[in-house]
Amino acid sequence: MLIGYNTNGFAHHALDDAMEILAELGYDAISITPDVHHLPPFATSARELRRLRGRLEGLGLTPVIETGARYVLDARRKHRPNLLEPDAAGRAARAELLRRCAEIAAEIGAGVISIWSGQKPEATPPEDADRFLAEGVAGLCDAAAALGVRVAFEPEPGMWVESLAQWERLRDHVAHPSLGLTLDTGHVPCTEAISPAAAIRRHGSELLNVHLDDGRNGVHDHLQIGEGELAWGEILIALRDFEGVAAVELSRHSHDAPRAAAAALSALRRAG
Repeated sequence: MLIGYNTNGFAHHALDDAMEILAELGYDAISITPDVHHLPPFATSARELRRLRGRLEGLGLTPVIETGARYVLDARRKHRPNLLEPDAAGRAARAELLRRCAEIAAEIGAGVISIWSGQKPEATPPEDADRFLAEGVAGLCDAAAALGVRVAFEPEPGMWVESLAQWERLRDHVAHPSLGLTLDTGHVPCTEAISPAAAIRRHGSELLNVHLDDGRNGVHDHLQIGEGELAWGEILIALRDFEGVAAVELSRHSHDAPRAAAAALSALRRAG
């Protein structure tokens, strides 16, 4: 397992500075969220991506590409448009962004791109939402596979696909060899009757990407490691055979990013 940190938790830092800080702290990996201020997906050149790859290699950071930027497509609507939009143009805009992120992943040496469903727009019937999502994910998997990149789908509380059971239905519907799972430790208590460690063990064969954050009382809150009630010793034992990136995700801690990243890594080391 490679311990990383998501750049959505360094919203007030330049990407180069965030990478340098994480390497200095001792992180093995970095989950990069292309956004309006970090690696803007449609405004970053091939030359800039080559430079970034060299910088990552020089710092010893293994990258993953995340796609959770809030306003990268629409400055007024969070996480919209998504793959569930009732209009084809909206779905196509999200699909184009995801394909571009897969291209970025390939250029910088990231083997995984992580995605989610988004919330269902009120105008989209449930049966259409399922169909639109499966079509969009399948199309992305085809494009990513051609680039040597795998797609990790994340169930997230409050989104159309929020539980592991819903993920399993999507997985079986899409049935693509490039598709796997992103599992967020803090999400599991919000939607599941099993522990995060049990979820990791149950889905270990399809696990491509992990997000690390704490939680309390089944609330989706992305707490600092050790400040909630998750059993981190058990989680880290369950992850011993995981060969991918497990990245701390603390987007609400950006105001104190260097200290938060240091504290998270220290807590994980103590727990392990």
